[in-house]
Amino acid sequence: MNPQVEFNLALILFIPWFSILAVLFWAYPRAPRGPARALLDTTSLIVALIAAVIGMHWSMVNADPQFGPMWKQVLATSVAYGLFLLAMTVALLIRRRWLATGGTPISSSQASPS
Repeated sequence: MNPQVEFNLALILFIPWFSILAVLFWAYPRAPRGPARALLDTTSLIVALIAAVIGMHWSMVNADPQFGPMWKQVLATSVAYGLFLLAMTVALLIRRRWLATGGTPISSSQASPS
């Protein structure tokens, strides 16, 4: 197997699932829509993908080869998926709070009651 493909196999195998989750994140809830929401969603998806790639590469480099060659792929897949889901969960919570305020930016006066 090509070493570059092997190094990125976890990400290659998860691209369809990450794509499904990304589409669902982007599409729901359907309203409100606007430039701020698009920016938040785009940033969230990029951060989630970067976290998954970094976690995958870290796992491939740091996996203990004593457990066999497949262990690198198993660890990389688990870490990449976990980091992607963590980033998406944080993004969902941020977006939920943001939408609860009416979709307006949270200012310091709204964040802490006076």
